Amino acid sequence: MTFTLIVCTYMRPQALQNVLHSVKQQTVYPDAILIVDGSIDEETRKAINNHDFKNVTYYKVSESFRGLTRQRNFGISQLPEETDVVCFLDDDVILDPEYFKQLLSTHEAFPEALAVGGYITNEVKWQHSDGKKNPEKFYFDGWMRNEPSRFKMRRKFGLLPDVNPGFMPSFSHGRSVSFLPPSGKIYQVEQIMGGVSSYKAEVFKACKFSTYFEGYGLYEDADFSLRLAKKGKLYINTKAQLEHYHDGSGRPNRFKYGKMVLRNGWYVWRVKYSHPDFKSRWKWHATALLLTVIRLTNVLTTKKRQEALTESLGRITSWLSLFLSPPKVKR
Repeated sequence: MTFTLIVCTYMRPQALQNVLHSVKQQTVYPDAILIVDGSIDEETRKAINNHDFKNVTYYKVSESFRGLTRQRNFGISQLPEETDVVCFLDDDVILDPEYFKQLLSTHEAFPEALAVGGYITNEVKWQHSDGKKNPEKFYFDGWMRNEPSRFKMRRKFGLLPDVNPGFMPSFSHGRSVSFLPPSGKIYQVEQIMGGVSSYKAEVFKACKFSTYFEGYGLYEDADFSLRLAKKGKLYINTKAQLEHYHDGSGRPNRFKYGKMVLRNGWYVWRVKYSHPDFKSRWKWHATALLLTVIRLTNVLTTKKRQEALTESLGRITSWLSLFLSPPKVKR
């Protein structure tokens, strides 16, 4: 298979250098690497020019193409014609040397797969299951991890997800693919993370990333995955491993982030469930408000009080806006 790597970046020259150095160590190297830079300065261009990265084509996009979804769509428009698989990476990850080999082997083993996602290893500590039913732990497929406090609280209110990780419950607010263990297995899902993903190139003849998700684009990968899952199968290969280091530069302020959590979250829920029943609607709003209250309590429980307050206000503002002017969902 020939494959092209697309990395969309914004004001992160050092992080981009780090990911490209890890790409150089791959056992299978990309046939083409497209860097789509939305930065407002020239530091990223300089960082690319100062190193000998093979098969790299650099694009500095104008403001009209700036933002994650627009930059991804721009990269898609520049794909070499012979590309079989398109891989996307965030600009703040570090790859295991066999990352691409594992992704491509999954596409070969599952030729019906429209997309295959990678697996982040440095964000969650997993252990083999102790066989107990400890409410402080989350158990899945013979493994266990600490149960986040928000899910503990949701359990008390009967608001836990009722589907496996990587799938969306009828009231949304499911468990992400970070709740899949490092078992070495390949799991079928309907959501993958856009920054650690790969797709058959033919997918983009009919689908593009939605420009509804402007700028930072929170949940744009969920939107794309859910639309794609209606057409075919998606997988996560837990052997396709990498680390994510969450570079803080280029992120929106906490008020805007809080607004996106609620409004974009509502949007992707309706991408899959266009007409949810009353129970699902009630549980969506109940969960959204509970999570907002939990975030608001962080004003008292964490050192980053201003961030917690600002994000909470963004969530509240966005929740109220859903009743006045809900987003128009494109399917």
